[in-house]
Amino acid sequence: MFLSQSALRIVVATALAFAASAVCLAAPPENTAQKAAEKSPRIQMAILLDTSGSMNGLINQARTQLWKIVNELATAKRDGKTPRLEVGLYEYGKSSLSKSEGYLRQIVPLTDDLDKISEELFALKTNGGSEYCGMVIEAAANGLKWSASNGDLKMIFIAGNEPFTQGPVDYKAACAAAIKKGITVNTIHCGPKDVGVRTGWQHGAQLADGSFANIDQNRRVAAVTTPFDAKLNQLSSRINSTYVAFGNKADRTVRLQRQVRQDKLAASAAGAARAEFKGKAAYSASAWDLIDAIKAGKVKLDDVKTDQLPREMQKMTLAERKAYLKKQADERQKIREEIKTLSAKRRKYIADARKKEAETSKAASLDEAVIKTIRTQATKKKFKFSKN
Repeated sequence: MFLSQSALRIVVATALAFAASAVCLAAPPENTAQKAAEKSPRIQMAILLDTSGSMNGLINQARTQLWKIVNELATAKRDGKTPRLEVGLYEYGKSSLSKSEGYLRQIVPLTDDLDKISEELFALKTNGGSEYCGMVIEAAANGLKWSASNGDLKMIFIAGNEPFTQGPVDYKAACAAAIKKGITVNTIHCGPKDVGVRTGWQHGAQLADGSFANIDQNRRVAAVTTPFDAKLNQLSSRINSTYVAFGNKADRTVRLQRQVRQDKLAASAAGAARAEFKGKAAYSASAWDLIDAIKAGKVKLDDVKTDQLPREMQKMTLAERKAYLKKQADERQKIREEIKTLSAKRRKYIADARKKEAETSKAASLDEAVIKTIRTQATKKKFKFSKN
């Protein structure tokens, strides 16, 4: 029996259609862990810091107060779900930066790797330059991967001390464009409030549904030493041993060394606050830690090549690898519970000590200004904060 060409084409097309259907049916279901992570609410925060010559105090505050700020964010929940926290970092106003780029630089895009943010804050240096607020706001609003969901909290915090009006990009247009994308612009003037009002800092915030604050960038906030600090720093070091870096050998080394280095840099002023954050699920290492990556649905253990695993896992069978990861995860959770208990005691100790102190400065510090704004704006997005 012979088929005409037209009949043959119909048979072939039908066969291909059935084959395509079979492929679709055989395709594995979407990874449920990754799908759940993508549906989690998000809090995104871009920090824009003036790194001109007079801003050393601002940079020092950002370095020591980062962990206090993100600890606040980590207590937020919406509909019982803990949000994904992403932070981005820009610097502007430094003469060593490219003039054609507006004396600004994206240091880190929005990321959940807060060790990377900390590392870059400690690497920042200042020198004189021109501060173009409108230009750096425009760069952050357009250059970062912001969530498309109206329910997610998206914030820009810009801090500096020169007039908000400088530069080739009109701050009015930049702020208006940001809020159209659902991104609030919060301005922090480093200096007297009346100067910030007069030089446009307050107006910029008003245009983008943000908050305006003024701080004393040179204010030294006395750290309250507590009986729990030393133990928290010890636990911060202990929990590092539960992380299982995967990827090429050079990257594994960099990630693990960064974690230890940030512990040391934070130890003197913010070690206990960093330990508190490392004890929370919001301290995510899913970009490089096998336990977090599997939990987030980013990788499957079966798919990780042997040479991408740490040396101690390379000779293990698959069953042994799974058992090893479970042991590491269980140990991590145990340490996190210890950190949680001690952190609660530490916070109460600090709160009691602060009540007894006489406040000598009317101007807020960077963390106070940021935390107050975060709470206000997050509440509008139906996030709720725990009291602790």
